[in-house]
Amino acid sequence: MEKAKVYFTDFRVHGNHNLLDKLTRLLHKAGMTNLPLQGKFTAIKIHFGEPGNLAFLRHNYARAVVDVLKEMGARPFLTDCNTLYPGMRRNALDHLDAAYLNGFSPLQTGCHVIIADGLLGTDFVSVPVDGEYCDHALIGRAAVDAEAIISLTHFKGHELTGVGGALKNLGMGFGSTAGKREMHCDGKPTVNEAQCVGCGMCIRECGSGAITIVNRKAVIDHNKCTGCGRCVGACHIQAAIGGPDGSNDMVSCKISEYAKAVLQGKPSFHIALVMDVSPLCDCHSENDAPIIPDVGMFASADPVALDMACAEASLRMKPLPGSVLWEAQNRTGDHFHDVNPATDWRVGIKHAEKIGLGTTEYELIEVR
Repeated sequence: MEKAKVYFTDFRVHGNHNLLDKLTRLLHKAGMTNLPLQGKFTAIKIHFGEPGNLAFLRHNYARAVVDVLKEMGARPFLTDCNTLYPGMRRNALDHLDAAYLNGFSPLQTGCHVIIADGLLGTDFVSVPVDGEYCDHALIGRAAVDAEAIISLTHFKGHELTGVGGALKNLGMGFGSTAGKREMHCDGKPTVNEAQCVGCGMCIRECGSGAITIVNRKAVIDHNKCTGCGRCVGACHIQAAIGGPDGSNDMVSCKISEYAKAVLQGKPSFHIALVMDVSPLCDCHSENDAPIIPDVGMFASADPVALDMACAEASLRMKPLPGSVLWEAQNRTGDHFHDVNPATDWRVGIKHAEKIGLGTTEYELIEVR
C-alpha cells in the first residue's frame, strides 16, 4: 500500500497569524477542502470533555473547522454519543449541558450540537461490519445519517487502549451505549488487594454498581462490570488494574472495527491536536498534568496513519518533570505503556490497518 500523507504544523506562531490561522491553513494544505461536501450533513466527532476536566480541546478549534466546512458548502454539526458511566454525559440533556458548559454552544462554535444516540443512548443503528470480533456495530443514529464524517481529536493517553486517538474517538465515541457495552465486555479490571486501601473512590466512579468494599478492600463483581475502566482511572494508588492484556487488546480491536463501520462508504477527514497530553481519557471529571510537552496539530485522510504519526511524534518527546510519566518506575521509552502498563497502543492501530481502514506507513509533511 502506498504511504499515506500526514500533514503537521507546530504550535509556534509568528507575526500576525495565530493558532487558529495555522489550523485553517493545515486543513487547506492537507486536502480537507477537496472533499465533495456541498450541501452534505457533516458530523464533526469531538469529545466535549467531562465538566471538571480541563484537558479537552477548546471550542475555538472546533469553530475553525466549522468555518472551513461552511466555506465548502457543508452543513456541519458537532456530535458525540452518551456514556456508560456516571457523569454529565450519560443522557442527552445533561450531555448538552456539559457541552455548553465547556464552550461548545451554537453561538461559540457556529453550528448545532447533536447527541448522536438520542436521549438515553438507545437511538442507534446496527451497521454490518466484516470484522474479526464484530459482525455488527451499534452506531449512534446521527452518525449513520450523516453524509460525511470529520474527526477532531484530542490525542492523549488512555487507561484501556494506551492512546486516545482518531480511532478511539470514532469507534468508541460513536458507539451507542449498547455498543460501548459490547466493546468493553471483554476487558474487566481487577483489584490488587495488597495495594487497595478501601477508600471507595472506585465505587463513586462505577456506573454499574459492580464494586463493593469487603474487609476494607474493593471487590469487583465481573457479572455486573461493563469493563468501562473508570475505576482504573479513579484509583490514584493504582490498586485497580486494567483487564488482562489480551482483554484490553480485544477492546482496541473492536474499537477499530466500530470505526470502520462509522466511516465505510462516506467522505471523511481526520484532525488531531497533540496538546495537553494527559495520561487518561477526557471522560474523567479531572485531568492529571500533561506527560509530555505539546507537539502540534496533525491532519490526514487516513485515520490509521494519523494515529501512528501522533503516537510516534509523542514518543520522541521527553517526559515532563513532575508528571506521572516522570515518576514512572523503569521507564522503557514507550510513554503510553509506561503510564498505563496493561495497555499496548499499537494493537488497535495494527488491527485497523489489517481490516483495511488505512496504513501505518506515512509521509509526514510539515506546514508552516
